[in-house]
Amino acid sequence: MKQTVNTERAPEAIGPYSQAIKANGFLFISGQLPADKNSGNIVDGGIEAQTQRSLENIKAILVAAGSSFDNVVKTTVYLKDMNDFAAMNGVYAAYFTQQCPARACVQVARLPKDAMVEIEVIAILAE
Repeated sequence: MKQTVNTERAPEAIGPYSQAIKANGFLFISGQLPADKNSGNIVDGGIEAQTQRSLENIKAILVAAGSSFDNVVKTTVYLKDMNDFAAMNGVYAAYFTQQCPARACVQVARLPKDAMVEIEVIAILAE
């Protein structure tokens, strides 16, 4: 059994997908761009600001699903430029401070809306 999760506190999906899906005790959050929830535009300010916006969008979805960053077990970070890894990692580290999740980080040729970063997560749901 699966359940769709949507919140107005994060940008709407820009295609035929859900912000997140609850299934079998897990929460699967679609890749979150660093988009402003109201305008849908990518935020200005470089990789740090974009990483923070992506993670804040994820936070809004986690909260809407009854979860939190403490319950995240896996992340995937997509970077436009691997040279931004250290700067992205500095912001990321502020959100994951204990029992950090497993993670993959890859450089990609291009992201939607020419974003510099996109982050997806898998979390466990609180019992």
